[in-house]
Amino acid sequence: MSINRLYRGVGTAVSFTAFGVGGLFIGLVIAPLLNLCVRDTERRHQLARRLIQACFRGFINLMKGLGVLDYRFSNPERLKRPGLLVIANHPSLIDVIFVIAYTTHANCIVKGRLARNPVTRGPIRAAGYITNDDPESVLEAARQSLQRGDSLVLFPEGTRTSPKRPIKFRRGGANIALRTGTAITPVLIRCTPTTLTKHEPWYHIPATKVLMELNVLEDLDVNSASQQPTGQLARQLTQWLSDHFNTELEHFHHDRNLQSGT
Repeated sequence: MSINRLYRGVGTAVSFTAFGVGGLFIGLVIAPLLNLCVRDTERRHQLARRLIQACFRGFINLMKGLGVLDYRFSNPERLKRPGLLVIANHPSLIDVIFVIAYTTHANCIVKGRLARNPVTRGPIRAAGYITNDDPESVLEAARQSLQRGDSLVLFPEGTRTSPKRPIKFRRGGANIALRTGTAITPVLIRCTPTTLTKHEPWYHIPATKVLMELNVLEDLDVNSASQQPTGQLARQLTQWLSDHFNTELEHFHHDRNLQSGT
């Protein structure tokens, strides 16, 4: 193993340790203090979300400072608007950190098992993030969140993208967009080389430094006034979104190859 790769391995270990300690600290110290000092639930959630956003920004800077990765973020100002429905692909474990770090008043739909994980449980509960344990309640929670002006972040693949396989979304994001009449703000993410993909442990250090590239695309309006059943519209929209992301990702790869001369 090269010295550079070994150094990035140490940096990765330090980063994950910091993330774990930070999650536990928020759950064991900050969350109880907020519960004690702030009676209003929504105000408490907003304070926790701002803290998490600041911590995620710090975590990104830590990883960059340690040489673990670099990143490029195109059009991040589009995530500063209120009431967005942000949909992103999910090539790596850490891409959610980048999206939430740059999204103003970000709420998030997370897997139920993360709300039971000792490291992530405290921050999720403190921020009032929506868990997908009960699909029937997710839509109403999403509707209320968007009405409050929160921006809702979700990754409709349901799990991390498998390398070299096309993006395939589930219908959750399309259902929320159609039933709330909210335009979709797509975030296209590319991770080169791949890292922290599905079934890949953190200690598998890539041969070269990771580059995270995120591009906030233009909003996509949805046709919620059609006479077709919502379930059918959701299937159509989900397929269209999957195709749209795959096409944009192909363009993304093509443009980067032209810039690198390959």
